[in-house]
Amino acid sequence: MKNKLLDGKTLAKQIRAEISQKCKDLKRQAGIIPGLAVVIVGDDPASHSYVRSKEKACFEVGFYSEVHKLEKSITQQELLQLIKQLNSNPKINGILVQLPLPDHIDENMINENIDPKKDIDGFHPINLGNLFLNRPNFVPCTPKGILRLLKHYEISIEGKNVVVIGRSNIVGKPTAALFLHENATVTLCHSKTEDLEMYTKQADILIVAVGRPNFITKDMIKEGAIIIDAGTTKVNNKLTGDVDFDDVYDKVEKITPVPGGVGPMTIAMLLENTLEAVLKK
Repeated sequence: MKNKLLDGKTLAKQIRAEISQKCKDLKRQAGIIPGLAVVIVGDDPASHSYVRSKEKACFEVGFYSEVHKLEKSITQQELLQLIKQLNSNPKINGILVQLPLPDHIDENMINENIDPKKDIDGFHPINLGNLFLNRPNFVPCTPKGILRLLKHYEISIEGKNVVVIGRSNIVGKPTAALFLHENATVTLCHSKTEDLEMYTKQADILIVAVGRPNFITKDMIKEGAIIIDAGTTKVNNKLTGDVDFDDVYDKVEKITPVPGGVGPMTIAMLLENTLEAVLKK
């Protein structure tokens, strides 16, 4: 049977090994250790699990890592004060504020106050603007990981119909911009899109990031499509993607598994962006 998996786990491991070696070289040659600060507010289990994965990855490649766990009741002003401290901390090269934030905190205000040179998530308006102008400084980690995975497997993008489902600032919109810059014909769909199947059935490459388990089924895709599943939801204590993997498998050319596809690539790109923040100084 042909192996159809786009194996993000194995590729991410290779990227982390390369970053680890570069960290050793930086430390030996210049005495520099890349530093990442992660800020998490509240007690969302999925967010805490993701932060633990990031912390472990930092340790493995030799980064200096700080995790700031804050109570859900923290005020916006207190969070902004912490970000101000991290902006001025020379040990910290990258700042990541784990989303989502509690309702009483303005997510846009938080992103705007992170130093753009330390905004390794790529969410600052300056960095997002530069991405859309095709002169990126930091590219958001999940879109960057998706593109890297496709290029690693030598999947042609130019001229292809790429359909992105989900219009978040974290995945959907920056992914659409990235693929436009790769000369794809991009359609961005969302919850208000009428006759969604009309678009998904035309997709050479379908990228799904909506957080609805098993939302995409084989009757919604065309034969030989490339499927990128960027959705993760816990169902019966099992991580489940937006694509019904078993249902679509026989119909696709390539597909990312959940887990083991986009998730590991997101963390690898986070590490890569942090290293780039050091090298761009």
